[in-house]
Amino acid sequence: MKKIFSLFLFILLGCGGNNQKASIESENESSVPKEINIILSSNDNMLFDKQILYAYSRQKITLTLNHNGKLDKKIMGHNFVLLKTGVDVVDFATRALEARENDYIPEGDEIISYTKLIGGGESDTITFDAPTKGTYNYICTFPGHYGIMKGILVVK
Repeated sequence: MKKIFSLFLFILLGCGGNNQKASIESENESSVPKEINIILSSNDNMLFDKQILYAYSRQKITLTLNHNGKLDKKIMGHNFVLLKTGVDVVDFATRALEARENDYIPEGDEIISYTKLIGGGESDTITFDAPTKGTYNYICTFPGHYGIMKGILVVK
């Protein structure tokens, strides 16, 4: 009898624990803000101030790129270009070199979102929906910058 009671108690508590876990997971999902604001700064030393950005899938992202330097965009322009998963960054950046008339944004469907090219003291803000869970590369496509000015967006 003790064994049957213990088994019954184990099953009852085990089921209750799973419901609690599901409830906690639901609360965590509902506590995720629907929108997020990200500020990414750049400078005349060809650096972004963050190499890893975080967001949740389907979250609306408002990203502001600031250029805290002083140099003109023709000399030290910066942008933020978020690439789709699987894009060859070197190939993309090489093609960007030839897209001067389009602020170094090559044609194609490899981009999720991007800012305009900005110079010292300027900023640009974009809004887009976070893609599905995964890791996405972002770079600056101004000639020669992508090797240093890069990072990842981690979507949870």
